[in-house]
Amino acid sequence: MYLRRIKLIYTPNDRLQPNKKENTDLVNEKVRFPQVRLIGPDGEQLGIMTSREAQFKANENEMDLLCVAPQATPPVCKIVNYSKYRFEQQKRAKEAKKNQHTTELKEVQLTPRIGQHDMEVKAKNAAKFLEANNKVKVALRFKGRELSHPEVGQETMDKFIALVADKGQVEKPATLEGKLLTCIISPKKK
Repeated sequence: MYLRRIKLIYTPNDRLQPNKKENTDLVNEKVRFPQVRLIGPDGEQLGIMTSREAQFKANENEMDLLCVAPQATPPVCKIVNYSKYRFEQQKRAKEAKKNQHTTELKEVQLTPRIGQHDMEVKAKNAAKFLEANNKVKVALRFKGRELSHPEVGQETMDKFIALVADKGQVEKPATLEGKLLTCIISPKKK
């Protein structure tokens, strides 16, 4: 019986770092352009110079050199306090995320022979969804021989739409897809 020796080579780059986002900003020594247009800490134009000279000016002000427009010719760099800049960007992103509202698609299921009270309860739930600015998908499922009379299902769908007409409007009219009659209702514009 022979034993094989396997030599494992470990490099620090092989390590996985969970929840670490790569920093894509060109800061300080990562700025390696032959010439850059430099903007001072107060927003004044300092002219075109080499990236080494720009880094030296940033060090004089005890700040960081940040490349704000790498695609421009020559690339535009600014002297900033990088940690403060990152904090403000994260704050702006959090504010933008807080202000956006995603519209969800909620579903209400019916049958062709649903009782009047059950339909009113489902319509009340759909009205709550529409008030919360969500779209509602109404799915009416046919079982067995019910599919031979799709007009009964269409009548039920029309009654349901009439119950929620004050809160929403039909975005996609009722269509029969296999054993399912579906309709999408969106909230009314305010």
